[in-house]
Amino acid sequence: MARVAVTGGSGKLGRACVRDLVEHGWEVVNLDRRPSPDELPVVYSQVDLTDYGQAVEALTGIDDRFDGIDALVHLAAIPAPGLQPNSAVFRNNVLSTYNVFAAARLAGITNIVWASSETVLGLPFETPPPYLPVDEEYAPRPESTYSLVKTMEETMVDQFCRWNPELKATGLRFSNVMYPEDYAAFPAFDDDPELRRWNLWSYIDARDGALAVRRGLEREGTGKEVFVIASPDTVMTTPTADLVARYYPDLELKRPVEGHETLLSIDKARRLLGYDPEHSWRNHV
Repeated sequence: MARVAVTGGSGKLGRACVRDLVEHGWEVVNLDRRPSPDELPVVYSQVDLTDYGQAVEALTGIDDRFDGIDALVHLAAIPAPGLQPNSAVFRNNVLSTYNVFAAARLAGITNIVWASSETVLGLPFETPPPYLPVDEEYAPRPESTYSLVKTMEETMVDQFCRWNPELKATGLRFSNVMYPEDYAAFPAFDDDPELRRWNLWSYIDARDGALAVRRGLEREGTGKEVFVIASPDTVMTTPTADLVARYYPDLELKRPVEGHETLLSIDKARRLLGYDPEHSWRNHV
């Protein structure tokens, strides 16, 4: 089996990714500050990735726990704005990502998937996006320190790929991660659509997020590619075209939107990753 390290494998998205990778034949090493609450057949090591020495040892082998890594999924981060002071978010997230990519370079790891964020698209869209559905074709528009770091990470990865033409780095701009138990709250969003306008009423089922990670590991080629990763539908029962007409009547529609289609375009992920999401909140309420 190929061995993959998952940083942040104990987190909300990380747990789903670890489970999916195990189920599809990967040997998984979970690198996190805390163990996962899920009992899965994986190796766990407690690692502080803001310490470069720990990152290097984690990706080259810790004693008899494991002796090398074939691929890397980097999810570890303070996962959203406002959870800690901005300076702490900046220091933790940008330093961890630098250390992980630098350690992977030292370890000879050339297959990396990392978590970028929907926030680089301009969330919470107090300044409207340039068009709808939003996609990867316009430059990042960070509006928070958290998003600034995600934007810097994408730029930094360009240089790691320039330094090593063999490196394949897949950035996934994940939407708001949800589990089935979260879906009971979704019908109430119809009472006030404004509550979810901040990310264009989008979300990502954790299981489909895990699918995108696996597809990223399987992607052929080298160099950096980034993909918006969302569920194919919105969190609303209101048709998407009606939401656009009400909240963004003056924006260009690059193409028609049908039914409850997401406004975070996953067309590129479908086309280049073979990303075919399977889960909807509508099947759980």
